[in-house]
Amino acid sequence: MATNNGNPPALRYAKTHEWVALGSGPARVGLTAYAISEIKDIVYLDLPAPGRAVKAGEAMGAVETVKAAFDLYAPVSGRITAINPAVTADPETVSKDPFGIGWLVEMAPAEGAAGEAAALMDAPAYGEFCRALAH
Repeated sequence: MATNNGNPPALRYAKTHEWVALGSGPARVGLTAYAISEIKDIVYLDLPAPGRAVKAGEAMGAVETVKAAFDLYAPVSGRITAINPAVTADPETVSKDPFGIGWLVEMAPAEGAAGEAAALMDAPAYGEFCRALAH
């Protein structure tokens, strides 16, 4: 039986380990707990500037750790409307609460973003995906 492994069920998940929350307002994007457990020790976030248009699957920034840098991908298309000041002031905020105060950006979803989100994994599928990576 599939479980969500602590991944909030209301979110959608990309294979690149970003999550997206789509609702009636701006979409919120962040990194998953699995990604954080793998990359550890975030020291800097290069986040896209508000106003930037991004397409689903496009690199839109980077996460830097003490050992390496990793691209951050847009899970859906849209225009960046805000970056989270809490994570730019203290990148470790992402590690402390990736699904809460550790979100990265908000975006105005483009037309078709709901369909892009529907194509992403739900929480149980993402949990299975992560378990397969661990083996």
